[in-house]
Amino acid sequence: MKKFKVQSAKFKAEVQSPKSEARFGENKIYGLLPVLEALRAENRRIEKIVIAEGANEKRLSEILKLARKNGVQFQKVQRANLSNIVEEGANHQGVVAFVASADYFDADKLLSEITNKEHSLTVILDGVEDPRNLGAILRTVECAGADGIFIPERRAVGLTETVAKSSAGAAEYVKVAKVANVNRLIDELKENNIWVVGASGDAEMNYTDWDWTQSSALVLGGEGKGLHRLTAEKCDVLVKVAMSG
Repeated sequence: MKKFKVQSAKFKAEVQSPKSEARFGENKIYGLLPVLEALRAENRRIEKIVIAEGANEKRLSEILKLARKNGVQFQKVQRANLSNIVEEGANHQGVVAFVASADYFDADKLLSEITNKEHSLTVILDGVEDPRNLGAILRTVECAGADGIFIPERRAVGLTETVAKSSAGAAEYVKVAKVANVNRLIDELKENNIWVVGASGDAEMNYTDWDWTQSSALVLGGEGKGLHRLTAEKCDVLVKVAMSG
């Protein structure tokens, strides 16, 4: 017990230090639901949990219970100090978890899983750069029961703390794999009899008219520009979401 107190005091000093932002980098999850789901999923090692003094104990009760069960240290600090270790203006809801770096799923393994599945649904992102958009996509992918997401290695957002917060816990469950070349991935999917469906505002077919019981990979373009020209050309079919106005 004495050793734990010494470690906690040391950690409290690190949290209060202005250098703690650089020390912990991107390896943070904040917000009640994201931290709770990280504890439930047990996919990543949680180093410590920091809680703001005066935070609602009832809302934090399950987090504290799981932290004790899993042997995760937790420390209470002043709310102002907690705000200093997340991005400016972030709604941390009084709790921040420091975790091991997010692990990407192996791309070859994910490809093997979906090609050997009778009815698979995969999402490919063609240059999504906004972390909140990726977080929203992760939520949708998890709720739809899709098998995973492929994202490009370059010119695209990765699994940052903002993505984790925006995903409301889905980032702990969805398989996310990085690929060097999206168009090469599309070729591989087609070779394995998976239909590649691109989302485009210029498409003639509504997305509801596609038979999603077939093994399919849905390709979503980046903000503003949508699908790259070559990517759109490689898709088997383009679909749109019908909107008024």
